[in-house]
Amino acid sequence: MKVIFFGTPQFAVPSLERLLNHPDIELLGVVTQPDKRRGRGNQLTPSPVKAVALAHQLPVWQPKRVKKSAETLAELRDAGADVFVVVAYGQILSQEILDMPKLGCINVHGSILPKYRGAAPIQWCLYKGETETGITTMLMDAGMDTGAMLLKAYTPIQLLDNAHQLAQTLSELGADLLVETLPKLGSQEIQPIAQDNSQATYAPLIQKADYCLDWSRSAIELHNQVRGFFPNCVALFQDKALKVLATAPLGSAYFSQLPLELDGLEEQWSSLGEKSGCPGEVVSILKGVGPIIQTGNGMLLLREVQLAGKRPQKAWDFANGMRLTVGEVLKNGQL
Repeated sequence: MKVIFFGTPQFAVPSLERLLNHPDIELLGVVTQPDKRRGRGNQLTPSPVKAVALAHQLPVWQPKRVKKSAETLAELRDAGADVFVVVAYGQILSQEILDMPKLGCINVHGSILPKYRGAAPIQWCLYKGETETGITTMLMDAGMDTGAMLLKAYTPIQLLDNAHQLAQTLSELGADLLVETLPKLGSQEIQPIAQDNSQATYAPLIQKADYCLDWSRSAIELHNQVRGFFPNCVALFQDKALKVLATAPLGSAYFSQLPLELDGLEEQWSSLGEKSGCPGEVVSILKGVGPIIQTGNGMLLLREVQLAGKRPQKAWDFANGMRLTVGEVLKNGQL
């Protein structure tokens, strides 16, 4: 099977590597986003997908807008691919491109469709507190993740999983599902299934306002926001931006899902649970663990934070170093 691969970030790399190592697949080339300036040196840096492609001496196309690049379109058409595989490419493909390969364009999408169509399915499923997600392979059409579904694979979501960790899990799951999908599609073993649009939910691009923590929300809502939009959620500490990188909601509903190093919290809960304060107030500081913050409903343990201009650090080290005191109030985030 002759394949052209469209993809850009690290999430797409396992799928590309799996195709490279498959004996029955011939990779004709890779389409990826243009190099971007990154880091302190502002150096032009290739995408993770391009780096893998170059290491394997594959042809690489990097049009600024693929559907407007006459040269790229002509070369893609002349390549004679059986299928285009699309994994987090970052551009919308025109109908002209979708119609080029014999078997169509196959997308590896990071949710169980029709839930969480759109650009950020991993982040929004965490934000919404889902306990399960997965990968869907589908035949692409002109809509936003609306094409007929091919295969699905599922994975549970743990209470402390964040978007980075879940993306790693799903990228490997997606690679496995892709190499199962392609041969079955070629031999017509898969019957595409239309999506039920009435069940669709959406995962739009994340806006800066989505990163701002509002302590009047519940502990579980704030926790899901922090892990869903990791590592960008922000509060204010003494009028400085404080990124909140890892948290844990406290209470009997959550203790069984917390890691071993937090085992002692359940034993202390009878006394901790009696404390109260205004939203954002530090109601306790657990030695070696971190500060506990009162929210609009429930208490939230801070586990890892990053003060503006500083490196990420354990919340206990932050509390100790900044001489944080019970009664101090963190303010809502502002950007």
